[in-house]
Amino acid sequence: MKLIRFGEAGSEKPGIINASGEYVDVSAFGEDFNEAFLENNGLERLAAWLKDNEGSCPKVDAGVRLGPCISRPSKIICIGLNYAKHAQESGMEPPKEPLVFFKSTSAVCGPNDNVIIPKNSTKTDWEVELAIVIGKKASYISKEDARDYIAGYCLHNDYSEREFQLEKGGQWVKGKSNDTFAPLGPFLATKEDIADPHKLRLWLSLNGKVIQDSNTDDMIFDCDEIVSYLSNYMTLLPGDVISTGTPAGVGLGFNPQVFLKAGDVVELGIEGLGVQKQTAEAYSGK
Repeated sequence: MKLIRFGEAGSEKPGIINASGEYVDVSAFGEDFNEAFLENNGLERLAAWLKDNEGSCPKVDAGVRLGPCISRPSKIICIGLNYAKHAQESGMEPPKEPLVFFKSTSAVCGPNDNVIIPKNSTKTDWEVELAIVIGKKASYISKEDARDYIAGYCLHNDYSEREFQLEKGGQWVKGKSNDTFAPLGPFLATKEDIADPHKLRLWLSLNGKVIQDSNTDDMIFDCDEIVSYLSNYMTLLPGDVISTGTPAGVGLGFNPQVFLKAGDVVELGIEGLGVQKQTAEAYSGK
């Protein structure tokens, strides 16, 4: 299944993309796509419900605003320097264990919402990433069992303010957590729809020029290994988002470096997981 959430920010309704590519409102199912939904076998219950009820569900205009494909998760966990070529462009040795940091859940927004360049920012950067969505509580699980705990995958642009991240203390979270810095979607693809998450093309363009173009087969630590690893240090809850790192081509890696300015257009996509588009907007104090 492909799960969407649509409508005005903060009032999104649940939906799906059907086999014909149409948006379908599944509000009548009575649940949002959140921790409780996943914890209580929501994917299986929704699939069964759709067999009897999809025909009576209203269609949604394809031009509707899409919200984040999962309602605010308990946490967003990110893996740094997880692509070999990205580590190389950053001038850093590939990590021997996953490099873990957090991103505030208040950064979550829709896949096509404007990205707000923060107040006093001069180094706002982009990062196309494959994100894992956890399907059930996971603690101390093996790599071999990890796939059982994954609900699905989605597209994430891990926006980063590099000065806040790297020049203002030793924690990365300040540069990762500004409002609009975590667009998720356009949809959550359940794991059955993604045959191999480690063989997916991912790309990002800035003002029409492709500057990130790679494949998830360049990941140093794969999805199953990441889920297992993290479960040894924290309990993963249904709906948690794990962003698995970005390939080469971020603004920080250019010489001279390139960062976003108001009016820039960022487009990105992952094979099987759709496309996002954001326009950069200067912080206005509102």
